[in-house]
Amino acid sequence: MEYNFREIEPRWQAYWKSHGTFEVKTEPAKPKFYVLDMFPYPSGAGLHVGHPLGYIASDIYSWYKRLNGFNVLHPMGYDAFGLPAEQYAIQTGQHPAVTTENNIRRYREQLDKIGFSFDWSREVRTCDPDYYKWTQWVFVQLFNHWYNTESDKAEPIDKLISHLQNSGTTGLTAACTEPLDFTASDWKGMSIEKQQETLLNYRLAYLAETLVNWCPALGTVLANDEVKEGLSVRGGHPVEQKRMKQWLLRVSAYSERLLNGLDKIDWTDSLKEMQRNWIGRSEGANMFFAVPSKDLTIEIFTTRADTIFGATFMVLAPESELVAQLTQPDHEDEVDHYLMETRKRTERERMADVKKVTGVFTGSYAINPFTGLEIPIWVADYVLAGYGTGAIMAVPAHDSRDFKFARRFSLPIIQVVLQPGQEPTDPNSWEDSFDAKEGTMINSSFLNGLSVSEAIARTKTEVESRKIGQVQVNYRLRDAIFSRQRYWGEPFPIYYKNNTPYVMDESKLPVRLPEIDAFLPTEKGEPPLGRAANWATADGYPIELSTMPGFAGSSAYYLRYMDPKNDKALVSKEANGYWQDVDLYVGGTEHATGHLIYSRFWNKFLFDTGFVCKDEPFRKLINQGMIQGRSNFAYRVKGTNQFVSLGLKDGYETTTIHVDVNIVRNDFLDTEAFRNWNPEYKNAEFILENGKYICGWAVEKMSKSMYNVVNPDIIIEKYGADMLRLYEMFLGPVEQSKPWDTNGIDGVHKFFRKLWRLYYQEPKGWIIEDEKPSAAELKVLHRTIKRTSDDIERFSFNTAVSSFMICVNELIDLNCHKKAILEPLLILMAPFAPHFAEELWSKFGHPESISKASWPMLNNACLVEDTIEYPVSFNGKMRFKIELPADLDVKGVEVAITNHELTLKQLQGAKPKKIVVVPKRIINIVF
Repeated sequence: MEYNFREIEPRWQAYWKSHGTFEVKTEPAKPKFYVLDMFPYPSGAGLHVGHPLGYIASDIYSWYKRLNGFNVLHPMGYDAFGLPAEQYAIQTGQHPAVTTENNIRRYREQLDKIGFSFDWSREVRTCDPDYYKWTQWVFVQLFNHWYNTESDKAEPIDKLISHLQNSGTTGLTAACTEPLDFTASDWKGMSIEKQQETLLNYRLAYLAETLVNWCPALGTVLANDEVKEGLSVRGGHPVEQKRMKQWLLRVSAYSERLLNGLDKIDWTDSLKEMQRNWIGRSEGANMFFAVPSKDLTIEIFTTRADTIFGATFMVLAPESELVAQLTQPDHEDEVDHYLMETRKRTERERMADVKKVTGVFTGSYAINPFTGLEIPIWVADYVLAGYGTGAIMAVPAHDSRDFKFARRFSLPIIQVVLQPGQEPTDPNSWEDSFDAKEGTMINSSFLNGLSVSEAIARTKTEVESRKIGQVQVNYRLRDAIFSRQRYWGEPFPIYYKNNTPYVMDESKLPVRLPEIDAFLPTEKGEPPLGRAANWATADGYPIELSTMPGFAGSSAYYLRYMDPKNDKALVSKEANGYWQDVDLYVGGTEHATGHLIYSRFWNKFLFDTGFVCKDEPFRKLINQGMIQGRSNFAYRVKGTNQFVSLGLKDGYETTTIHVDVNIVRNDFLDTEAFRNWNPEYKNAEFILENGKYICGWAVEKMSKSMYNVVNPDIIIEKYGADMLRLYEMFLGPVEQSKPWDTNGIDGVHKFFRKLWRLYYQEPKGWIIEDEKPSAAELKVLHRTIKRTSDDIERFSFNTAVSSFMICVNELIDLNCHKKAILEPLLILMAPFAPHFAEELWSKFGHPESISKASWPMLNNACLVEDTIEYPVSFNGKMRFKIELPADLDVKGVEVAITNHELTLKQLQGAKPKKIVVVPKRIINIVF
């Protein structure tokens, strides 16, 4: 009987479903372990073989912890809102809900075929009103809270209102959009609308004008990762920078806590560093530069106030409101043109482009507060509005971008820091700036002779004593833009009264998406929700027309999995108290500076308000690598419909085309399938090598456009789900990217057949024996227990598969078919090949799923070596191996080897000059 996966795998998948095998409940007496995957956006293309990589890894770990006695929560759901479904709706008229449902059905079919141990009873979909009710609820909480920087936590807005009523802004310590100064009397004299407008300056969810990536063709704001080279990733439409009134989340209030929290969690150093850089903490000083001609001052933030004497010009961000105020009439046309061109580039693109140097002079000058000299004010896109104040003092001698800018526009460069052990030189002769983190100050008045660190401290003191600024800590992390001008997203629980926003009562949640006649913006340019009939409260107040962004639904989904059916709370205190946090989170590095920042912020807020018990949501995080495609190529003779095989192509002038890898086997093209693949090639002719057409190949990103996408359904149909699982793990370390090669699956397939024949052989059938195992057999088993346990704990699944292969080969050599060995081996295999393990486990007579078994206990006594195999060398060349008792001392080894017949044969009568014994490793005889 051969292993019939086509019959076995669906049967066990049906068993798991009907028995609720992987459904879990709160069990206080049992230790918990929460394994989470970053849930997928269900695209119409379905899964390719690269997508399940992380899911397989997390599933193996879930099985392992389950078999080790843990109550394992391993859920799955769908990040179901998003722009692709909406754009498809615009193109076809099909409602995004229909598209999304179809895509989810396809994903679920594919996931089920792979045999994951997900608890599907906890499935969530971000587009389900029962789910997004709680996204809206969190938004209401954010709106109703502010951040007290003294207590370093979020507090109810009523406490802030009480402070303002009693003291105004005196003594107020709050994260805010801009510092305000008013008395209690001023507050009481404000209208209700003015008070509400003022509170927006402090709320954690607030409405304000901000710079966004606006795509007129799509009619919506786009996130940075939805824009590339000034065009929308979706559709390739022009995107411009535009000021718009948007909802934002005051993520910046949590900057320091987000930084400090990284020290408490088990993430890779590289991922932590990405977050640290994104948060971007810097200590420095704010300073004021007067502009006498305009009777105003420019505020800048710098971490290097000590270099003030080298500041020879200033630069404004193109988005700065000061640009319009400072541009002189004779420079307006040039500045306006520059601003228009800059709007086509995102901030991320501007930060990344270090080669292109552009800028424009405003015609105005500021006064350097330390030198008293006039310095020109420029506009350049390498300065960003959201970091610091949107203006910088440029010190070209000691900053590479300032240096390039000064060179490009012939601006002065003054050296103010001398490198250790060097003499001053003319900066005009430099090839680049000197990044002056250490050195001695020169050309800097009272700072001359001080070290950099001494000068920084002295300048900060001078800045404050001269009242031209103040010492400050800044962060690069900016508040998150939280509104999108789309239809397919969570509606805001916001209505407007006298143009002032108010949150709806919690009893009104969820605010459901209304039906609309089209998914485009209205003729007035309003978001699609502007098309909804009666989109207003019962009292007639208009409801917000924007919807929430994609990251809204993914910011707390891990909490909802803990208690998904609860209609009274996001998660009950009992459920959260048991599951607490995610023990293992698996997903891609592309979410390092988006989702992971926002989820941590969201969780910290809920922790402050007492809704969750842990400050950090994800204890350990593993980033899976990418499975790349192995593309195949055919070579078309130019001007013909002839295709020449790889080895002959150099004799022709050819065009290389990608070929569907599913019609190629071991780089041999199925020529008939090729003719049927594309009507253009229906009459194709082939110039063959030895009767076959050989394709070229390359490793590239797996993509439909390269025809190198491998559908897991095809692999499962041909080899089975367990084979797919094993092969994906065998390809290499989970964290690394590696190429997919269907040809390589044959090796795993052969191993699987050998493994099966340890249990079944024709014509005997079931060949398991009840005899007592030998020491050699026990040694093989316990070595595999040790290796597999260690490998799984280290997420080294590829080496675990290798250990299985070694184990099976050794058991075949020992002709082992004993229950005492092969039954625990099945448990070790279960996380990797669960269908196979379940089938044979049942053959052993177990009535329950193998998932209810216990991980085999390691007996180290079985691993103690009775003998050691020594390689024996003569004059450094290894000639044979010999087994000697493991407890034999060096003298005993020398005696044993000296009198051995193979030694005498090698020496041929010669006398050994020296015998070198490295205990338990090697013997070398010198003669």
